[in-house]
Amino acid sequence: MKLDPYPEYKDAGVPFLGEIPTHWDLFRNGRLFSQRNETGFGELPILEVSLKTGVRVRDMENLKRKQVMADREKYKRAVQGDIAYNMMRMWQGAVGIAPVDGLVSPAYVVVRPFPEVDCRYFNYLFRTASYMNEVDAYSRGIVKDRNRLYWQDFKRMPSPVPPVEEQRHITRFLDAVGSKVHRFIRNKRRLIELLQERRTVLTYEAMKSRETKWLRFGVVADQVERPIGREDGLIYRPIGLYNRGRGIFHKEATQGRYLGDSTFFWVKPGDLVFSGQFAWEGAVAIAQPEDEGCIASHRYPIFQNNPEMVEAAFLYSFFTTKDGDLLLNLNSRGAAGRNRPLNPRTLIKEKIPIPPVHLQKQISELLELERKVRSEVASQISYLQEYRTRLISDVVTGQVDVRGIEVPEIAEDELLALEEDTADGDDVIDDTLDAEVEE
Repeated sequence: MKLDPYPEYKDAGVPFLGEIPTHWDLFRNGRLFSQRNETGFGELPILEVSLKTGVRVRDMENLKRKQVMADREKYKRAVQGDIAYNMMRMWQGAVGIAPVDGLVSPAYVVVRPFPEVDCRYFNYLFRTASYMNEVDAYSRGIVKDRNRLYWQDFKRMPSPVPPVEEQRHITRFLDAVGSKVHRFIRNKRRLIELLQERRTVLTYEAMKSRETKWLRFGVVADQVERPIGREDGLIYRPIGLYNRGRGIFHKEATQGRYLGDSTFFWVKPGDLVFSGQFAWEGAVAIAQPEDEGCIASHRYPIFQNNPEMVEAAFLYSFFTTKDGDLLLNLNSRGAAGRNRPLNPRTLIKEKIPIPPVHLQKQISELLELERKVRSEVASQISYLQEYRTRLISDVVTGQVDVRGIEVPEIAEDELLALEEDTADGDDVIDDTLDAEVEE
């Protein structure tokens, strides 16, 4: 999509914007919003902020970790349509629009819009990289990563302001683009799910073969430990595992002196790696060529298959079935919530199915196809997300003109469904900690 600039521009008067369209204004936020500082509404639902999807109602029934809530009467009320932001995380995009009347922690600032303001436009603006840099400049504190953007400073910040009808059109345009992007991502993820389902079916068919033998896991694979011989000045790249069999990720590279007290081992391509803490959530993966040279702490048991008896791909595929998941759960015992460490010594005694080689190879080929598709999809999604981020920035700062573009209406339930697709509990701000600091 090629978009043209506006016909005429003027100097915005602030470096981070450069020029803005001639008919736009530049106002301090204090002229656009007023602060809402209301407490004593303890009956309202708790809201939380996600760095990806903004403000949403906290699902108290399915929290991943237990939280001790402070006195709800001290929480601030946010009325539906208000903007709420976390004072210490605004520079990261911890801001959004309240979807319903609810409560936010004392670590938040709640602002209500004046009539000429479409909050959805400003929600897009406040999440751009250039605006978040400005937030950083206006925030105050002793330590940089604990700086806070107080209301007194937020209201001094300048924002570009198109006419309100244009704000609404910009919002509809960006919603439509976001809808297309999210629909594409959802369809691609569905393709991966179909491949996973096909592999699972093939794995169960192999397990039911008359030629399948049942052998102890420790007979077909050995736990391996390759100590790294840590050197303080060398750079190491630790790994972590996603749950639900989604593979390995690389942590930030660090010098040996900063690796902490854990013992580390080298990872080799083809290794079967379990998360010692979250195997019961399906955190198992096969190391790939790109993982060569990485290290894993002692909390990640590593196994190497006996290639004359079993393919590593089959072992991975088995442990991601319900039967394999059951074994991982039986051998992950603990009493403290999600802290259920895997016991490799009991796991190796479990009997697992070992199908004939030709059936294992079919599973290996399908897993390799799945890996290639997953890699290609990840690349496409990354490109689209980068494109959308740049487009949002260009549109809300007036670098391109979208006024003449017809935008289809998008049903509200479709937008909500698409937001849920991108929701990720890991990016939710821990309000409790912030509130404790604030109080």
